Amino acid sequence: MNIAYIEIQNFRKLKSVRVDLSKATTVFVGANNSGKTSAMVALNYFLIDQRYFTINDFTLSNWSKINGIGDRWYQQGILRDAENLDLAEWESILPSIDIWLHVKKNEIHYVCHLLPTLDWDGEPLGVRLRFEPEDIKKFYKEYIAARAAAITTIESAKTAKNSLASIEQTNDIGEYTISLWPASMTEFLDKKLKKFFIVRAYILDPSQYRSPKDGIAYPQTLSSLNEPLEGNPFKGLIRIDKIDAHRGFSNLSSKSYDEEGTYDNKGRLSEQLRSYYDKHIDPTKMPEASDIDALEAIYQAQKQFDEKLKSGFKSKFGELENLGYPGITDPKLNISTKIRPQDSFNHSSALRYEVISHGSEASINPPCLPEYYNGLGYQNLISMVFRLMSFRDGWMRDGKARSEVSSETDDSIFIPPLHLVLVEEPEAHLHAQVQQVFIRKAYQVLRNHHALEGDINFTTQLVVSTHSSQVAHECEFSSLRYFRRKPAMNIGDVPVSTVVNLTEVFGENEKTKQFVTRYIKATHCDLFFADAAILVEGPAERMLVPHFIREHYDELNKSYITLLEIGGSHAHRLRPLIEHLGLITLIITDLDSTEPENNNSSKQPVRGQELITRNKTLEEWWPRKKSIDDLFAISDSGKVKEYDDPTFTVRVAYQCPVNIQFSKNEPAVEALSNTFEDAFVFENITIFKDMGGTGLIKKFRTAISEHNDPADLGQKMFKALQTGNKAEFALNILCSHEPSIFKVPTYIDEGLTWLLNKIKKKQKENLIQDIGITGQNK
Repeated sequence: MNIAYIEIQNFRKLKSVRVDLSKATTVFVGANNSGKTSAMVALNYFLIDQRYFTINDFTLSNWSKINGIGDRWYQQGILRDAENLDLAEWESILPSIDIWLHVKKNEIHYVCHLLPTLDWDGEPLGVRLRFEPEDIKKFYKEYIAARAAAITTIESAKTAKNSLASIEQTNDIGEYTISLWPASMTEFLDKKLKKFFIVRAYILDPSQYRSPKDGIAYPQTLSSLNEPLEGNPFKGLIRIDKIDAHRGFSNLSSKSYDEEGTYDNKGRLSEQLRSYYDKHIDPTKMPEASDIDALEAIYQAQKQFDEKLKSGFKSKFGELENLGYPGITDPKLNISTKIRPQDSFNHSSALRYEVISHGSEASINPPCLPEYYNGLGYQNLISMVFRLMSFRDGWMRDGKARSEVSSETDDSIFIPPLHLVLVEEPEAHLHAQVQQVFIRKAYQVLRNHHALEGDINFTTQLVVSTHSSQVAHECEFSSLRYFRRKPAMNIGDVPVSTVVNLTEVFGENEKTKQFVTRYIKATHCDLFFADAAILVEGPAERMLVPHFIREHYDELNKSYITLLEIGGSHAHRLRPLIEHLGLITLIITDLDSTEPENNNSSKQPVRGQELITRNKTLEEWWPRKKSIDDLFAISDSGKVKEYDDPTFTVRVAYQCPVNIQFSKNEPAVEALSNTFEDAFVFENITIFKDMGGTGLIKKFRTAISEHNDPADLGQKMFKALQTGNKAEFALNILCSHEPSIFKVPTYIDEGLTWLLNKIKKKQKENLIQDIGITGQNK
């Protein structure tokens, strides 16, 4: 049994999305404010703790509809028969989550209460959890009364004010602009939501299943005949555990201590050890034969301690006994202690770390430090892994948990067949390598139990949300779910999110999938978290384009842009991934001209010679042109590939003809370049003419001094580049005294300017969500 997928509706940014869950590990990735947190919170609110819903959890674009319902209710007032009210007008705006389970036929005894019909034949089983009014009639009456009272109060104040003005014979009446609570339905629910709304569960019909389209889910509509289920439909079926992003670690100085060092250690590993001890080890709970020795040791220690205390307090108790208090005969005092081993965890040195040292004495009694002396990263990693172990052992009822079923979680004597574990942002405080270790080992830890080895009847599903590229790169594409921001398309809408299942990105093209997977892991790029991407041709562009951005495009420098070095012969392989992500992308590539009959070698571009490009990106992705003359003739707009999503476009930037002057007294002439390096020299020729240096700089300087015309200079630079070190050339530019004096090549400048304008436009469209309620949709 496993959760096949979930569909979330009307919850924060998630208007209507489907999230497929892997059978083992699922990782939520995406740029900031893309909906990852919304999905994790939805799982938490609906499945774990339903007390925290607020009006801000309703998708903002539905607020006008909610207020419209409130206005209609008030306008109809007492004329409307409350007995005829139903949830029909609320149906499309209520937050809900659909949980679809894949269940084997031999597991039917777990889910008999979820079967839609007696003819069930192994189809996915669905349950909708919906946050809805508990008693629509009571809700209606109280809202009408509150709204009427507010309006009546304002009207009474107006009447009194008018009467006073009439007595004083003045026309200065004035109008009240204030509105009393509740001025709208959303304002009413801001205070009264928990009183009138609850989560109810409904069985769904597998025959009404519809596949998502363009990332938008189409959950089925419930009819008035659907009756809610009694109680929690997943009780005894799914055990759910969660590790929050805020894990409670802090420095020692932020805690309060008494003279004995006792402190509030909530959130520390020592507290987790104590909790684990209480649940799985404590010998005083349901003692077994193996516990007798420990209980005997505790009893003897307690007995000896009592004797010591009696001896120490003997003289003091003797004085008290001689008081002769009236009405009390022979007062006797006794002292008895109770040793509780779990109390030993409640001090600042309960958990200690051995410090690596050398020497025979150190090996016998190694020096130790309290847990808070370790860095937050180490504490965080150990704590998370131990919590995963605790979740697993709690699910499997290890130790004392076998004999004592906790009434707080599940009163069933059977172990739930499915364990769902949610982990938010595990990367906090962790070094990059440790982040990879955690995500690589987390699922193994959850399954590392003798009862789970090879057992297909117990399933574990781990769901992780992250902002870390290290965590994402350690996972297979099949486990990644990319949350993509979508702009508001209609008046009154707000930006929402869709979810891309990266399992489907490459289809059957295993070669491309293998290349992209290896490339992303090798380069550690931030494609899954960036606002835009720049693909560059080689090492010189990789080093100099970031410099150009820092020096000349300040606003672009403030944006989250990932830069990837990938040649034009391979950039097109990223096409399916970038198009699925919907990521604004600028491809800075080379013209790479050649002759049709000898396309294994490059040739300096010349007009009218029927030359073609060897660049697969220009030929197969965009602008889908092969002729050099055709590529030269394309306008700026022709270099942009538009998609259905107005916030997603791809632009190519390659070398195009430019007019240059070799000196102030000479007329401008056309220059054609084939690579970044010769284009850069052409547009900074007056600097390179006198620039000192070795390697390519020296060769370019010599070529400039010996050239006859632009074509001759281009040919000389073309030959120099065949044996020159391009990375060294870029480093020499950066290390020059004034790297900022260099002009950005025109084709790159046009591309970066386009990228800046696209990001500005996207940011403006996404800022709509911040109007009204700040920080609602994350």
